[in-house]
Amino acid sequence: MPTRTSSIADKLAQERRARLAAERLLDQKKRELFSANQKLSLHARSLSNQILEQRDGLQRALTEAASLKGENSRVRVDLERAHSVALIAQRRLWDALETLPDGFAVYDSDLRLVAANESYMEFFRGEIAVTTGVTYDAVLKIVAKHQMIDLEGRDPLDWHQEMLEMIRRDKIDPVTMKTAKGRYIRILNRWGDSGDLVTVVRDVTDIVEHEAELQEARSRAEAANRAKSAFLANMSHEIRTPMNGVVGMSELLAETDLTEEQRLYAETIRSSGEALLTIINDVLDYSKIEAERLKLYPEIFDLERCLHEIMVLLQPSARDRGLKLIVDYDLFLPTRFIADPGRVRQILTNLIGNAVKFTKKGHVLARVVGFERDGETYELHVTVEDTGIGIAPENIEKVFGEFDQVESAENRAFEGTGLGLAITKQLVEMMDGRVWVDSDLGKGSSFGFAITVPRAETGDPMAQKTSPPITLKAALVVDDLLVNRVILERQLETFGLEVTLCRSAADALQQIEKSNKFDVILTDFKMPDMDGLALCQQLRTQGLSTPVVLLNGDTDIISDEDAQAAQIECLQKPVLRSELFQTLQKLSGPKPKVAARPARPTAPVANRQMIVLAAEDNRTNQLVFGKMVKDLDIALHFANNGREALELWRKLKPDLIFMDISMPEMDGKEATRAIRAEEPKDAHVAICALTAHAMSGDSEEIFACGIDHYLTKPLKKAAITERIQAHQPKEARPVKP
Repeated sequence: MPTRTSSIADKLAQERRARLAAERLLDQKKRELFSANQKLSLHARSLSNQILEQRDGLQRALTEAASLKGENSRVRVDLERAHSVALIAQRRLWDALETLPDGFAVYDSDLRLVAANESYMEFFRGEIAVTTGVTYDAVLKIVAKHQMIDLEGRDPLDWHQEMLEMIRRDKIDPVTMKTAKGRYIRILNRWGDSGDLVTVVRDVTDIVEHEAELQEARSRAEAANRAKSAFLANMSHEIRTPMNGVVGMSELLAETDLTEEQRLYAETIRSSGEALLTIINDVLDYSKIEAERLKLYPEIFDLERCLHEIMVLLQPSARDRGLKLIVDYDLFLPTRFIADPGRVRQILTNLIGNAVKFTKKGHVLARVVGFERDGETYELHVTVEDTGIGIAPENIEKVFGEFDQVESAENRAFEGTGLGLAITKQLVEMMDGRVWVDSDLGKGSSFGFAITVPRAETGDPMAQKTSPPITLKAALVVDDLLVNRVILERQLETFGLEVTLCRSAADALQQIEKSNKFDVILTDFKMPDMDGLALCQQLRTQGLSTPVVLLNGDTDIISDEDAQAAQIECLQKPVLRSELFQTLQKLSGPKPKVAARPARPTAPVANRQMIVLAAEDNRTNQLVFGKMVKDLDIALHFANNGREALELWRKLKPDLIFMDISMPEMDGKEATRAIRAEEPKDAHVAICALTAHAMSGDSEEIFACGIDHYLTKPLKKAAITERIQAHQPKEARPVKP
């Protein structure tokens, strides 16, 4: 029983174990099945996504294919349209080229004809056929062989070679040719970016004929200009010759015993004649500038002295108006430069004279400043300031115009050609300079110019011999004009003096009474209430022995003896700084002792007169010349023309010849050349030309024929006397006893 029971139990246990194993196996299989289902699900989902993506891709591909198909159609349509437009543009371009009168052709990089318009082909029609594909070299050979171009006597092969060499250049110059039919063509060749040669052939017959007409007109204009220049030269001579008589005789008449009314008439004749000559000079100068015949002749000159000399010349007209003429020259600026002194003087005279002309009261100040540029040249700035009527702003630009004066009621009172400032501007620009003007209507004007010139002196312009040195310590300056006082103050302070300024003689007397510490007194002559001479006399009356320097525009205020007795030094205004420096040196040193004059060696007494020959065909001018030298101890002989002058020279052997240039039979230049050809080398006679001509080039011609000097008519007595004295021989008596 136990055995059977245990057997059942074992079976049940086995069955239970089998069932548990089956359950575990089933559970495992379930898990495996679940895992497989999950994987199958994921795979199915992935496959589904891929199918969807592929479906979308396929759809997109189909869409893009359809789009590309449409785009391809549009591109094809656009391409066809563009091709059509290009064909139309090309057709229009060639239609335009065919309508051009100019020939047009294109050669490729191998210089074969690609295309040409009808105008280009027309040139060859009738001679030989030229078609596309022909070479440029062949075209040239055709032109040369058939002489379709005027070869101007050249060999056809040489011309062909020249044309080939011309187109080998990177930049081909245009060439103008004359055809066998008498037409002128201009060929323009240019290389394209792709190596093509573009050729344009233009008919320029009308242009060439127009240029020929212009050249002919230019030749006629130049001939007219030469005729005008000759006319001006002749006019100058014809006017100056009688004016020589008018001005010369009026000058001589004024030296005779006349009543005041008669003297007024004579002076009026002389001044009117000189005014007329000034106008003539302006017209001639402007004509020379206009014709570009005016030349500059640079030489060494003293700018400061030139400026002061102009001031001295203008002093009488300024004195009549009560004007002060003042010079302010930079103390540390050289005075000697290289330029054309005549033209610089003309510029300064125009500017300063204009300022005096348009100034009724006050002063005219000429100021010169400058700076060194490269050690050899200086840039000079010259300004002329006045207290005159001034210029309105809208008229500033007109003042340098030709034949132009500012229109105003005040200006109409002043006469003139209106050329002075125009000539000044032209002269300054010829010197590579510039001009300017500043003005305040009713208060005054300031004209200026700047030029760059080489200097003609070395070292410090104020470096002078200081023997004796300036030992003066204090100076009193008396002048009623502030500008003048300031200029003198600057000059004196540069010399190391302490300066006290007074505006009147009364102020000066009070200053001296208060403190008499001055070593020198510089006083203007013309001052209100008490002038400079009266001030000096007052000081001497009070027993004051301080040296006094009297400054004035007139030179005959006091004699040398009276000046020495009153311890007065007279300086002419405007004062040269070198003269002021030397005066201060003189006042600083001891009184010079008067040395006994050494006995003059006995010289042989000269008995003969100086022989002067004057060749002049005008009887009036002979009379004027004779009257001008009547007070000179000379033997004067006249010749009526150059031939007579030559004969009298051979006969008289004169010491000096005055030779008129324009004379009948033989002119002055021809007579001079004849004299120079005959005279011995050791017997040179001085010849001074008398000329009424004033055109550019006359002086060169005059000197070229052998003349030593020349004087321009109308003649001045002082100039003639100076020239005679300069050539007085030692064996002749003094011409001025």
